[in-house]
Amino acid sequence: MEQGLVVTQLDIQPGECIKVKGKILSDAKGFAVNVGKDSSTLMLHFNPRFNCHGDVNTVVCNSKEDGTWGEEDRKADFPFQQGDKIEICISYNETEATVKVPEAEFQFPNRLGMDKIEYLAVEGFFLKLVQ
Repeated sequence: MEQGLVVTQLDIQPGECIKVKGKILSDAKGFAVNVGKDSSTLMLHFNPRFNCHGDVNTVVCNSKEDGTWGEEDRKADFPFQQGDKIEICISYNETEATVKVPEAEFQFPNRLGMDKIEYLAVEGFFLKLVQ
């Protein structure tokens, strides 16, 4: 996937929402939203896959610590369509990250125990960032 927007030096605290709005590319094989400390330390890699890496209509979540990926967590719910406009809200606390979309909600453990989000990167869709 092509790297899209990257935002650094954020100070997102527990309970606050990072909201990302965009349009999924009509030929997207998948898209991803990454949040954490930096590109090698991610609290959450949120990766809906239409058809890539051997997955079809699957949401894959993961974390990354010092450049090493953790164990992938696959979610059965898949409320995404190629070409659709989407709005994603990511929030977290000391135990888990929550990703809310209008049709679903996904939880993933805060494996690294992060207490703030400083980094956001998105790939695979047109977007606009909303505070």
